[in-house]
Amino acid sequence: MRRGATETVVAKLADYEQSDLPERTKAALRYVDRLTSDAWQVDRRFDDELRRHLSDDELLDLGMVAMFFNGWQRLIDAFGITPDRWRDGDALPFGPLTGPATQA
Repeated sequence: MRRGATETVVAKLADYEQSDLPERTKAALRYVDRLTSDAWQVDRRFDDELRRHLSDDELLDLGMVAMFFNGWQRLIDAFGITPDRWRDGDALPFGPLTGPATQA
């Protein structure tokens, strides 16, 4: 199984609702968008939609990972933390992933 996102998939994320991504992927993205927005509550209708595509375990796993990274980013932003040796305007301190995880 291929892991990671291709440039083509990443480009679709900006307007995923109008993309040709699978409905399961769109449901997962809607969920993460909801959890990380100001309107973070999951009502019955939204819950029913999510459960058509994702299991309880998948919702829990995705929710925990999304909120960990969301919280981590808020902490970084709160303290103005940047990666070592990187300053605004510099090239990013990392490049595209290469190696076994990105191979087909």
